[in-house]
Amino acid sequence: MKILVVLSRVPYPLEKGDKLRAYNQIKELSKKHKIVLFALNDEKLHENAIDELKKYCVAISVMKFSKRTIFFNLLKSFFNGSPFQVGYFYFSKAQNKINELVKQHNPDHIYCQLIRTAEYVKKFSSIPKTLDYMDVFSKGIERRKKTEPFYLRPFLSMEYNRLLKYEQEVFSFFTNKTIISEQDKNFIPHINKNEIVVIPNGVDIDYFKPISIEKKYDLIFNGNMNYPPNIESAEYLVNKILPEVWKTNPSVNLIISGASPNARVLNLKSEKVFVSGWVEDVRENYAQSKILVAPMQISIGLQNKLLEAMAMRIPCITSDLANNALGAEVNKEILIANSPEEYAKYILDLLADEEKMRLLAVNGYKFTLNKFNWKNTVSVLSNLFEKNKKK
Repeated sequence: MKILVVLSRVPYPLEKGDKLRAYNQIKELSKKHKIVLFALNDEKLHENAIDELKKYCVAISVMKFSKRTIFFNLLKSFFNGSPFQVGYFYFSKAQNKINELVKQHNPDHIYCQLIRTAEYVKKFSSIPKTLDYMDVFSKGIERRKKTEPFYLRPFLSMEYNRLLKYEQEVFSFFTNKTIISEQDKNFIPHINKNEIVVIPNGVDIDYFKPISIEKKYDLIFNGNMNYPPNIESAEYLVNKILPEVWKTNPSVNLIISGASPNARVLNLKSEKVFVSGWVEDVRENYAQSKILVAPMQISIGLQNKLLEAMAMRIPCITSDLANNALGAEVNKEILIANSPEEYAKYILDLLADEEKMRLLAVNGYKFTLNKFNWKNTVSVLSNLFEKNKKK
């Protein structure tokens, strides 16, 4: 089959969750299908991006759009009632290019990642299409409304209502719908949401594997550090959890690892809190750390940081919210905390008991290898395409 993949970002480098998912899905799909890739780009293109993607795609089109375009897109969205998450990424030049690609390559199936790209392909009624909701944007905005400054809340309320409507309306334009977790599936506001197929992320077990290296950090938090849920979780960890830990063990340190650290994250730096920013090989930060702590408060979707750490045999402590998507067995494969005091207790218990830490790490490792494998998860996606290809 020839599959046209439409993305809102170039899926390389892999510093964001949507890029990671798209890259690995394309990589696996290319073993069986021909991939034509169209990706939008609102930032400087990585020098190795095209060469890396050429390994898996028979054709690649990247369309950059400027800050001026973004401004007018958002202005149009404000007045036409579409969600900013959709309007930001839609412009006529890109639509024309996608029209050309469809005419030139005559794809058997179109695959869109996130509702951001759905507008571009709605009109191709004769071609089977799959929409990967991936995350439920409306639920993420709903949670953010409770934590953002009061002056942003009217805009967030408007965006929430628009997203809720759009997530429901776009459903009927696609042959197949997929999503990252059962939890997210239940958040989709559509009467037929049970038709949505859950396709979790995987983890590259050949890349993220245990590494023997001297431990430099007691704790690690990893992720895109310009993403609001990660920013708020890092602040919660440093400002709420660590003070409880330091009451008993003042020497405990933390590394906050990940791309594009926001000013709020940089302000968390101290003698015992390190902020690494983007690193070429995040495995080193994982391997140098004893425990991953991910106190996610408002996030949606599946936390790749948990999969990666568990695959490297790093024990993990997280929230109910994050584990609802992951599904690890509590107290065997993962630890769950609901307050700063609980997080602190688990951190101190593990640091004081190497055998307990080792056992949690081993169980988490086995869980990840058995359940989250890119080959297995993408085979489900491939089967969906094959059942619904153009006749």
